[in-house]
Amino acid sequence: MESEMNHCCDSMERDLAQVCGQHADRFDCPDALITFNSETKRYGLIIHDGGSSAMTIAFCPWCGANLQSRGRTE
Repeated sequence: MESEMNHCCDSMERDLAQVCGQHADRFDCPDALITFNSETKRYGLIIHDGGSSAMTIAFCPWCGANLQSRGRTE
């Protein structure tokens, strides 16, 4: 699982929890939109370019919650 923390909304929870039956790697699945790094507590939009790139986002694309302050201790 991505993390034990609660994410900002049901849509974020649903996207991060989805498992694809066709793609073993989340970055290969065109239905996976968001990634979450549990170490840095950062969220990102997955860039589907054949690699494992993501662009860090500051706000939830579904509910608009500020993601930079969620669970960060820096």
